[in-house]
Amino acid sequence: MPRASAADAARTAETVLTRALELFGARGYAEVSLGDIAQHAGVTRGAVYHHFRDKEGLFRAVVQRLQERVAETVVAAAEAAEADPRAQLRAGCHAFLDAVTDDVALRVLLVDAASVIGPHEWRRLDQENSERHLREAIAAIGGDEELIDAMTALLSGAMNEGAMWVALADDRVAASARAHRALDALLSTAA
Repeated sequence: MPRASAADAARTAETVLTRALELFGARGYAEVSLGDIAQHAGVTRGAVYHHFRDKEGLFRAVVQRLQERVAETVVAAAEAAEADPRAQLRAGCHAFLDAVTDDVALRVLLVDAASVIGPHEWRRLDQENSERHLREAIAAIGGDEELIDAMTALLSGAMNEGAMWVALADDRVAASARAHRALDALLSTAA
């Protein structure tokens, strides 16, 4: 039997990752088995193990993918804003709040990730993606350089909590509008 080409292997890994993202986002980490993912991806369990070692390794790859997507959304919004660093910070923060309140991102990144991959790994991935851009935006508006790391952590935490608050609201549309207004108020006092 001929071996799969590197391109075939890459397509299989991508399919598994995409299907895992869908299932973890819809049902949560605890409710999804590798067998579920393999079946949803149309591959064998062995193929899943081959590409991702185990369920946690696959979930880590899903978290990484979502962190990258959120960061890309934030950067695109900031770049589309006017050249003023405050406007870019504001646009990026609002984009983050919208991106992370997506049901899949919320469940994977804010509900399951820290408990599954551990808080240190979760923080590392966040720091490499969205938080890195947030820190750069805060630094660009000036202010006390000694406080940049603390401001980044506090603003990031506020946005994560705001996203959870929106997600748990009975009226998510109204809660989202209030969260965006509150974010504007918070940002107006920054540096």
